[in-house]
Amino acid sequence: MGEFITPGSGGLVSPDDLNFGPDGNLYVTSGTTPETSSILRYDGMTGEFIDVFAAGNGLFRPYGAAFGPDGYLYVSSFLSDEILRFDSAGEFIDVFASGNGLPGGLNGPNDLLFAPDGSLYVTTQGSVATNGEADFSAGLPSQVLRFDITTQTSMVFAEPTPSPDGFGFVSLLGLALGFEGDLFVSDFANDIRRYDLETGNLVSVLPTNYTGTIPSNNFIGNLTFDPNNILYTVGFDFTNNNFGAILRYDGISGEPLPSAGNTSAVFVSTNDKLLRPIGIAFTPQIPPKTVPEPFSVLGLLAVGVWGVQTKLRR
Repeated sequence: MGEFITPGSGGLVSPDDLNFGPDGNLYVTSGTTPETSSILRYDGMTGEFIDVFAAGNGLFRPYGAAFGPDGYLYVSSFLSDEILRFDSAGEFIDVFASGNGLPGGLNGPNDLLFAPDGSLYVTTQGSVATNGEADFSAGLPSQVLRFDITTQTSMVFAEPTPSPDGFGFVSLLGLALGFEGDLFVSDFANDIRRYDLETGNLVSVLPTNYTGTIPSNNFIGNLTFDPNNILYTVGFDFTNNNFGAILRYDGISGEPLPSAGNTSAVFVSTNDKLLRPIGIAFTPQIPPKTVPEPFSVLGLLAVGVWGVQTKLRR
């Protein structure tokens, strides 16, 4: 369908996470340095740049963002090991949480998601921010943390083992809530894990190795659901110029749903329009001058690129 937001629009640098806000506009985490790190806001219908919604206040390489039940925008600052809060006008509120370099801490925060009970879920990659770099030498685990936003305390919700098709490590990335209330978590190093939100028990594992090699030639990005309980994720083949693909699964059974002519879970096959994609979101809005497909009047958006040095860390 074409480019929704053009390269560099509004200062766009290494876009990562996509969120449609309460105002219907699209909020994108962007930037790799303290000077360029920001939350950019775009018109949710046209993709036109509106403004720099939030920046500064220690924000350094924002990965995830989510609007909370308190009306604040929560942003994970990966290279400062913090979660920052901004109000509905983009004004800085406070540092909601900080890392401590210990297991169970906010070490390399990534994606954010609010559950129906108001709890905040965060994926961590197990790194410690040191002089503007992600340091993995302490061997800290990649985990899912659950925060009480009233007390600002956290607990470890999940700490999975590496995928058999992966690379011997775990790097948890995306979060999405299924229609049946389960939490879906993507692992950059392969697989999507499904957890019972109440107990934290692992329900199932959705394989994401669409390139078919062992270990896999593809990495995996964020997650999103459409209104029909269909789960989507993005991936890219690091042996093929980092060209990406979009995968699709049934949100109840977990079965892969390839599009016609494709295999595995491939919905959009590998192509050079998706260059190292990481972010993905489903929009309830129809872009101008388009005709919706019969199954839905909704659309997918996907973004990249993500810095190689922070993700291919082993």
